[in-house]
Amino acid sequence: MRLCLAGYGKMGKMIEKAALERGHQISLVIDPHTPDSQTISGAAISRSFPPTTENAGNPDLFIEFTLPDTAPENIKAAIGLGKPVLSGTTGWHDHLAEVSNAVEKAGTALLWSSNFSLGVNLFYRIAAHAAQLMDPFAEYDLGGLEIHHNKKADYPSGTARTLMEQVLAAMKRKTRVHWGGPPSELCKETARGLPRDLIHFASLRQGSAPGVHSLFFDSPADTIEITHTARSREGFASGAIIAAEWLAGTENNKARRGIFTMEDVLKDMLPYERI
Repeated sequence: MRLCLAGYGKMGKMIEKAALERGHQISLVIDPHTPDSQTISGAAISRSFPPTTENAGNPDLFIEFTLPDTAPENIKAAIGLGKPVLSGTTGWHDHLAEVSNAVEKAGTALLWSSNFSLGVNLFYRIAAHAAQLMDPFAEYDLGGLEIHHNKKADYPSGTARTLMEQVLAAMKRKTRVHWGGPPSELCKETARGLPRDLIHFASLRQGSAPGVHSLFFDSPADTIEITHTARSREGFASGAIIAAEWLAGTENNKARRGIFTMEDVLKDMLPYERI
């Protein structure tokens, strides 16, 4: 594949490296802060959107890891060229409907995810299954924690939000999430502390941690904990390239059309999902 990278921060560089290792080419890097000739692959550099098809090197696909406030317009600019887009930027999904409309009108494709790590996406499924198993046992309360580096732009993490969407869909006795610090105001709803239908999910920003997400099923007798810990960003980057290959249809020579997430990718990768 020929790929155009929108965003060349830490993740952009990791994605470039992962793409080259899997035999792909980088046709253009778009980033306002990248000096000339700084890319690993020696790709051309543009400092602004939108590129033309020609100066983008006629890529097969755009990979977008930018910022929440610029992502929707960046995605729509790439879609306007009739190219599929894989987006890993978080914090912009309030604009998903308008971006989806642009994808539909252009007749192309968007694959978005809060986290492209295969391990994280399998963790979502493990968490949802655990929540379903624990649902009948009211003595087990549920809480969560996410930890990231102190330069992370959004709060809570997109991964945490997706994790809670999966859990709430599987657990009937929990219906809402409180993000952040101690929910003192919510405790006043009942004389016994937190409302029973509430999940408290806390966030911590410190140092250079690449990402930890934990769920705690706690009872008076014991605690069951499940955790995903990212050791580096390599898992995110390699998962993004695998998803890009799936989106572009490199295995079956049939490019996809529409809106997709990593759930769609996993359905093709997991044998029991095809039964």
